Amino acid sequence: MISDPENWLHVGSLATLAAEGKRLVSGSGTAILVLCHQGRVYALDNRCPHLGFPLDRGSVDEGILTCHWHHARFELASGCTFDLWADDAPTFEVQVEDGEVWVARRPKAGNTLEHWRSRLQEGMAHDIGLVIGKAVHGWLASGADYRELLREAAVYAAANRDGWGTGATILTALGALVPTLDEERRYLALYHGIARVAADCADQVPRRARQPLRGAQASLGTLQRWLRQWLVVRHRDAAERTLLTAIATGATPGALAELLLVAATDRCYADTGHALDFVNKAFECLDQVGWEHASRILPGVLGHLAEARGSEELTAWRHPLDLPALLAQAYTELPARLHQGRGRYGSFSDHAGLGWRLLEDEPGALISALSEAIGAGATPDDLGRSLSYAAALRLARFGTANELSDWDSAHHVFTYCNALHQLLKRRGSAAAVAPEHGWEALRGVFHGAMALYLTRYLNVPATPLPRPDDPRLAALPADAESLKTALLDAFDRHQQVDLGAQIVARYLTLGHPADALIATLTQALLREDAGFHSYQSLEAAVRQYREWGGGEAGLHVLIAATRYLAAHAPTERAWLQTATIARRLQRGGKVHEEPRADP
Repeated sequence: MISDPENWLHVGSLATLAAEGKRLVSGSGTAILVLCHQGRVYALDNRCPHLGFPLDRGSVDEGILTCHWHHARFELASGCTFDLWADDAPTFEVQVEDGEVWVARRPKAGNTLEHWRSRLQEGMAHDIGLVIGKAVHGWLASGADYRELLREAAVYAAANRDGWGTGATILTALGALVPTLDEERRYLALYHGIARVAADCADQVPRRARQPLRGAQASLGTLQRWLRQWLVVRHRDAAERTLLTAIATGATPGALAELLLVAATDRCYADTGHALDFVNKAFECLDQVGWEHASRILPGVLGHLAEARGSEELTAWRHPLDLPALLAQAYTELPARLHQGRGRYGSFSDHAGLGWRLLEDEPGALISALSEAIGAGATPDDLGRSLSYAAALRLARFGTANELSDWDSAHHVFTYCNALHQLLKRRGSAAAVAPEHGWEALRGVFHGAMALYLTRYLNVPATPLPRPDDPRLAALPADAESLKTALLDAFDRHQQVDLGAQIVARYLTLGHPADALIATLTQALLREDAGFHSYQSLEAAVRQYREWGGGEAGLHVLIAATRYLAAHAPTERAWLQTATIARRLQRGGKVHEEPRADP
């Protein structure tokens, strides 16, 4: 008799099992397939790890179990699959005592953090969404901190792709939203972020590590001049070694932000704003995973900065008006404007008013509005906040007579302006100490204003913003749950951009909690096979909403994101299906047949 029967299940006699070939017994919430093959006994979870089809309907030959649904093949003793897309099958320990067969109630691989870390690494390495989903679920179920998951994925992205990619941006954007989500949505957010990293790194050239300049004694100012020089001539290796030297010599996050912000804005609105957005996302990634990883993660953005095309090279920025020439003139006046505003530095308060002024139709008017605000004491934070609001208004008032692809033109300006705002804030108090020396970091504000000007056609005619007295709002439900349901229903139909905006306006003007609405918008995003830009838009809008602390401006920002998401929904939702299957299997989802009773 087995010594510990509470942890073991009686299968039956070995002779009977050998005659039958296989038998099912009930384990801890699942069916266990016990097989006798070539004189040995094996036990596996009866659910195929791919989609849960009963493995007892499969066949065994030469120690290989084949599932007859998708023909995944598994080695009997280990449960390891020969077909990586299927994942490994959990196995159970078997004992034979006095001719009787016993099987352990629980699988051999325990619910340990190291087990799920290993599975996560394998899932990312082979870009297998099913394995990633199971690992994420197991990791969270084990009680481990979700930030460790983000760290694993971020470090993997830095090592396995030669440069910052869209996957790392999606991971960081969703990581910022995770703290506001419940358990179900948190799982989906982490799954999407990590699976997008794996897909982005698949078949990519791994990163080739550079080293800091050993024994270098250059000041931060000298390093900044070097970095700018290397990026202008597109010398990536030199740029990375210079940045690594700044990190190794103890530059603060604020100083590094200044270093990269100034270098990134040597070119106007580079790569339609993506270059600066990637810089900002790398900083935000480090906020989430720890600044001890700065030397791994930050250099990844320099390839983009070295290769990016500045908008001063584009015809639209040169004709019929030479916008770079207008900007060059404005820069000559910036030191005087900064000196003028020094006595009132930080007293500026008309952020929304400045945002609306930045939507005027003449580039000179935009430059004047910014220059006057600087003279009135506006800080870089003030300017970034107003500019981001103006860019959100461009999205919120997007005319649906434009082509679908035109949404991205407005989106690029908005996410660029948000990224610029976050980097300007990160610089810290340097500008407050000597604002007249910080004018170069403000060039990005003027670049964003010109990008806004060039997208003015997207608001011709401008879609009116929802008003509280709009009868269409009054026709909508009043309770929060019904409004959230209506919003998700709107995303189930194509191009419900105006209805989505009306529901958000109704919800917030009635005073319902914003966090629950943000969670619903995140749920809508996580259902979709969303494009890279959708993740950017929602996360940037949530940041800007919190900057405004709600109010009318905050409402307009969330309307902007809602309209963008609605314009790009619904999709096939294949990513959601994989995530759902993985979670169902991890939760012990039922298979097609119940196990036989224990004899």
